[in-house]
Amino acid sequence: MIDVEKIRKEFPILNRQVNGKPLIYFDNAASTHVPLEVLEGMQSYYLQSHSNVHRGVHTLSQEATDLYESVRQKMANFIHARLPEEILFTSGTTEGINLLAQTFGRTSISKGDEILISTMEHHANIVPWQMLCEQVGCSLKVIPITQQGELDLDAFTSLLSERTKLVSIVHISNVLGTINPIHTIIERAHNVGAKVLIDAAQSIGHQGINVQELEADFVVFSGHKMHGPTGTGVLYGRKEWLVSMPPWKGGGDMIETVTFERTTYNSLPYKFEAGTPNIMGIIGLGFAIDYLIKTGFDTITSAEKILLEHLSTELSTIPGIRFFGTSSNKIGIVSFTIDGTHPSDVGTLLDMEGIAVRVGHHCAQPLMQFYNIPGTLRASLAFYNTVDEIHAFGRSLRKVLTML
Repeated sequence: MIDVEKIRKEFPILNRQVNGKPLIYFDNAASTHVPLEVLEGMQSYYLQSHSNVHRGVHTLSQEATDLYESVRQKMANFIHARLPEEILFTSGTTEGINLLAQTFGRTSISKGDEILISTMEHHANIVPWQMLCEQVGCSLKVIPITQQGELDLDAFTSLLSERTKLVSIVHISNVLGTINPIHTIIERAHNVGAKVLIDAAQSIGHQGINVQELEADFVVFSGHKMHGPTGTGVLYGRKEWLVSMPPWKGGGDMIETVTFERTTYNSLPYKFEAGTPNIMGIIGLGFAIDYLIKTGFDTITSAEKILLEHLSTELSTIPGIRFFGTSSNKIGIVSFTIDGTHPSDVGTLLDMEGIAVRVGHHCAQPLMQFYNIPGTLRASLAFYNTVDEIHAFGRSLRKVLTML
């Protein structure tokens, strides 16, 4: 059992008040909060070892480089990559997908080829592929979903062909909370010779990921959804694919030699990491890994499962409520509408009660079109939330509805 009161002491922001009310933070799918040990670790870097990384011979630069590069190995261990050079540091999931689209996509996908995505994708896993289609003449195919918010696997299989070069799919939907059958998707895609990109933004902080067990080709995720700092993320790629991909950005550190006639590029992973990186952020990401390992995913998933059951029960008593994403295989993300109200109005009034939820289309407009709605309210949980908060949320929601 999780000692939630002890856990909450590690997140001082949870003790603040909003509009004179105790903060209830149910917006964890957008960003999770950062524990003290991560904040203190980042502060220690700035107080003791701040310098630019790589190529410096002085002590501070060497210390900063050692701290920075140790996170690459730590991350490789965390997601079970074979090699640290398979870990590329990015600013987040969005940059990772764009990087892949403009490297692997531009060199391995051609006119007449096809890319498969699903109806439940975040815009970050739609727009870069649309841009690639315009650039090279490939086609984007969409895997349908059921009304319950689950992938139609039969339709997925029928869409696969020798023209399929990439399947880019979300592991867990940021709107529905649905956990997609990634093993099955990867196996079927590989059977037709397609590569697979997994958007693990919503899974990395809740259940982790094992890239070798999945036999994934590429995986992307963001630090700020795993209790780390914003502006950090990872693109994992199997070494054999990364070696064949050209650089995306030009500049310092991604080069081996530069003349006015030609440039030769650095080895992995540096050829994809031009310029001064977010050093403090990546070091903070390393501390976030330590925190998740210390807490344990068994503890996290069991606590969040209990919270989801309480939240679903609490909300089901609200008259006129409609849930989106009713799969039995999901995490603590609950999206809903209430008859006769607009999500933004409800969300604004809930904020006056100190409750943070997300409202709108959640960067998933095609999914909203599928359900024929403008948007939803979304309450998303983390292991530091409590059952008492859920009951307070229910009381506040009933109060708000009397005002509309």
